[in-house]
Amino acid sequence: MKALVFLGSRRKSSPPLPARLGERVSLHLAARMGEWFDVTLVDPLDYPPTNVFKPAFAYGDRAKPEPFAGLEAMIREAGAYAMVSPEYNHSMSPALGDLLNHFPSSAFAFKPSLIATYSSGQWGGTRAALNMRVYLAELGCLPVSAMLHFPHADKVFQATGQLSQDQDEARWSSYAQRGVEQLYWWASAAMQQRAMLNPFAASPAFKQTPVERDSPEA
Repeated sequence: MKALVFLGSRRKSSPPLPARLGERVSLHLAARMGEWFDVTLVDPLDYPPTNVFKPAFAYGDRAKPEPFAGLEAMIREAGAYAMVSPEYNHSMSPALGDLLNHFPSSAFAFKPSLIATYSSGQWGGTRAALNMRVYLAELGCLPVSAMLHFPHADKVFQATGQLSQDQDEARWSSYAQRGVEQLYWWASAAMQQRAMLNPFAASPAFKQTPVERDSPEA
């Protein structure tokens, strides 16, 4: 089964060091998930923001621009997602939200997601994870209960995503595996159910405007 790991940061500058902490966390998580999934890492730096924001679904039946058309195809093909984010003012990364908002919820719907947050401090981005639950539920890819938080990630991970030599491999492996295995369990269950019953038959996706989901007028 295919899965996408979204690296939730465009920052690549210093100070502080390292210049791109989220890359380390994402590489580590992608490697952990590789035991269960065919994983692709999605980097926001490969999808630069446009001067005028126009989500992919606003194009209707017209051809969507690259590189977003290609990414939407990858999102629809994947059976699960992992969202990796730092914390910005008690919230998820604006870079992650900007990227995900290009795509309709139908691209993600009826598939699970895993929340992973990080920081160079002691909290590991946990406060960002709280509103990520609401966001991902609205997007349609319900997050599994086992969230992953990585405090002091600059000390925990090497640039390659491997654990630093002074880290407890067994404990970190057990910690990450709980979230990854939950994601795989739900992704497998959702895939089987989608094969038996088309979820969009009862919950059709809107094509151009959310008004299509409005309640009947009085």
